[in-house]
Amino acid sequence: MTQLPPGYPVLAEADVVLRDGSVCRLRPIKPSDADGIRRFHAGQSDESIYLRFFAPMRELSDRDIKRFTEVDYHDRMALVATIGEDIIGIGRFDRVSEHSAEVAFNISDHYHGKGIGSVLLEHLAAIAQSHEIAEFEAEVLPHNRKMLNVFSEAGYQVSRRLEDGVVTLHFAIEPTAESLSVRFAREHRAESQSVRAILHPESVAVIGASRRERAIGHQVLKQIVDGGFTGRIHAVNPDADEILGVPAVASIGEVEGGVDLAVIAVPAEAVTQVVVECAAAGVRTLLIISSGFAEVDEEGGRRQQEVLRLARMHGMRVVGPNSFGLINNDPAVSLNATLTPVIPKPGFLGLFSQSGALAIANLDSAARRNLGISVFASAGNRVDVSGNDLMQYWVEDERTHAVGLYLESMGNPRKFSRVARHLASNKPVIVVKPAAATYGAPPGHRVRKAKVKPHAFTAMLEQAGVIHCENVHQMFDVAQLLVHQPLPAGRRVAIVGNSSQLAALCADNATERGLEVVHGPVAVATEATAQEFQAAVDAAFSDEQVDSVIVCFIPPVGALDQEVVDALRHAASRSDKPCVATLLGLRGVDEGGDAAFLHETGEVADDAPRQAVPLYAMPEEAIRALAAATDYAQWRDKDKGETVVRDGIDRWAARALLDRVLEEDPEGRALTTDEAHELLAAYGIDVWPRYEVATADEAVARAEEVGYPVVVKSLSPLVRGQAMLEGIRVDLHDELAVRSAFEALDRRLAPMDANYFVVQRMAGPGVSTVLSTLEDPLFGPVVSFSLAGAPTQLLDDIAYRIPPLTDVDARELVEEIKLAPLLMGHDGAAPVDRAALEDVLGRLSIMSDDFLELSSVELNPVIAHPSGVTVLGADVMIAPAARRIDPGARSLS
Repeated sequence: MTQLPPGYPVLAEADVVLRDGSVCRLRPIKPSDADGIRRFHAGQSDESIYLRFFAPMRELSDRDIKRFTEVDYHDRMALVATIGEDIIGIGRFDRVSEHSAEVAFNISDHYHGKGIGSVLLEHLAAIAQSHEIAEFEAEVLPHNRKMLNVFSEAGYQVSRRLEDGVVTLHFAIEPTAESLSVRFAREHRAESQSVRAILHPESVAVIGASRRERAIGHQVLKQIVDGGFTGRIHAVNPDADEILGVPAVASIGEVEGGVDLAVIAVPAEAVTQVVVECAAAGVRTLLIISSGFAEVDEEGGRRQQEVLRLARMHGMRVVGPNSFGLINNDPAVSLNATLTPVIPKPGFLGLFSQSGALAIANLDSAARRNLGISVFASAGNRVDVSGNDLMQYWVEDERTHAVGLYLESMGNPRKFSRVARHLASNKPVIVVKPAAATYGAPPGHRVRKAKVKPHAFTAMLEQAGVIHCENVHQMFDVAQLLVHQPLPAGRRVAIVGNSSQLAALCADNATERGLEVVHGPVAVATEATAQEFQAAVDAAFSDEQVDSVIVCFIPPVGALDQEVVDALRHAASRSDKPCVATLLGLRGVDEGGDAAFLHETGEVADDAPRQAVPLYAMPEEAIRALAAATDYAQWRDKDKGETVVRDGIDRWAARALLDRVLEEDPEGRALTTDEAHELLAAYGIDVWPRYEVATADEAVARAEEVGYPVVVKSLSPLVRGQAMLEGIRVDLHDELAVRSAFEALDRRLAPMDANYFVVQRMAGPGVSTVLSTLEDPLFGPVVSFSLAGAPTQLLDDIAYRIPPLTDVDARELVEEIKLAPLLMGHDGAAPVDRAALEDVLGRLSIMSDDFLELSSVELNPVIAHPSGVTVLGADVMIAPAARRIDPGARSLS
């Protein structure tokens, strides 16, 4: 391996999806790039060279090459964008003053229009900020429209000045709401396009296609052929001329017209070479069905990483390995690249699964329920394409109305939260993640181990508006309602049945799940006719106070009367209110309504009813699904708030402190009391001073200094929050009280080495709370809030959110805990100043988002009282920065 130059920032390396869906590699420049820079420059047109250097520099001198390729990675920084061995773009900045740098770009003529300049600008800005650079400036010729657009369309506030025929630009590089919006929109378009290239290929090649019927390559080719794929199909097998009527070629390089999607079904040890051949043939995307990778052993893991490296190096995206395959039911595509001939009919549910075995179960369950799907994808070992990528695609896919994801593991929860919130704002997102997978991932999945409690994952889903289900059965219960029914307008429900006991059971169940029964429960006679039943159902739908209708009908004898089904279907089809029904243990989507709802092609019929009725075997299943749909509808309608911003923040002061400490202690450490106070003060958080004391005399002296009343307390973790082992004396008003308190605590705690004491001014009465952040290896920064004390810990009554927070997130953090009534005036007490609490939470969240070095921050206790908050204690642990899986610029994890 080539030795890296001194100071080379490995964390600045990234793989990025470009505008057309291909992938390029970004990395810091190295002296060894000299020949690559010469080749890049030689391939540029005279016009491009003039626009970059303001002179016709047809050749670069050795001095120029040395200046370009040798940088210090701090004041002078350069990134190169590469595909394969070729440099396709260069971006650099050179510091010109303490907080300003000049930035410049040079993009290959052959790669214009792919957004490379925008990506380089994002990454250079993120790096420059970490080096205390606040502003970029650039000089551009007036007719260099493309480069001017790179700056003007990035979302920054750019000032321009034309002087001596050159446009000089200046702009602050701190992220703004607009620049973040631009970045996320570009990321969405690029990743959506990359998935579209996978799901809408014009040509598919099966590498490893076999004449043996039991072979995987034969099976997947058969499903593609039998499924009626509308594009070109190619078989790759050196020992055959034709397979299943498809002409075969010896290698992927022999396919005429190019290949969009290569389905790889060869032994694992041959896959690496196949990927190399696909890259040489210009294949855009790979679906690797083959197993035998990281799910097997360490050697398989190394093979899997090499496959990813080669694919990323050559700009390809990968589904798998060990994938069950892909389905696109769009009639314009009709792609079934899986191992099963039995797939659900065309419909409106997008499905994502990681496990192959569960993929089969998911498809079978959807088909049995008469629930059509739009797209299905199995990620297998999820080496590249993940559920996040599919969600990016589904945001704008008109054929997908709701999304279901079965997640055995999650590689990038921080990005998942952001992308899922975007998707859930318009389409329901239903997630199944087994509880057993919270701390462990299936073999083959690249996952960092989380430090936060499992409850943080659930909180993250709620924050993103995701519907969390316990199993696949529940996911389809919810999906068949959300796909075929309108969203509930509120929580008010009507209940209609033909059994008073069953109707009462439904009412109790609905109330337990937070629904409000405002109509009924109505129970028609067991022997009621279909007309009488329809009248009762019509009345429920017609009631203006009702938002949703729950129907439970059990026939007194024998089979269900078809007239009853028709009556329900007729009533539901004429209403814009959702309906769930339990009819004789049936489950799925009403066949009659659905047959009218969809043509065989999946197109909506002109005379279709507005919805088909979802059926459930038991009322509890129907009500659980309706409650989930109602919760989602209310999340979608609620005010999500604005991203938290705060005045009085000095990031550079905080940056200087962290750099100073890490220079002294490169492995990181706990900040001293003074350092912690200095750091928090830079973010507008004032911590009351506390003074360490070793003797009663020192305690008295400090008490006299800070002014009475004071507290004496132990900071030993053995006694903090322990009701049975008291470590504090409060409301001490004179010297005698202080001395007596110190001596009593010392006698009690010295035998346990817990006699580590401080003196602090006594805060006013209030509620003791704990505000903290944790830099989690998997989630990134996580903010939590709770009340202080052992009961909170024992009951796990802690609320979590993932930054960046909105003002609504901060408010919900405080309101979500079970003990929140103590903050709101419980039992006659005055309510605390929640706005002050939310302000500190907001500042803490911004700080944790700004600095990866903040391993943990705990403000404990924070006394909340009616006129504000008092921060009495702060513990801060810092560590060297590790790369976040969702960094401050676009990057594939």
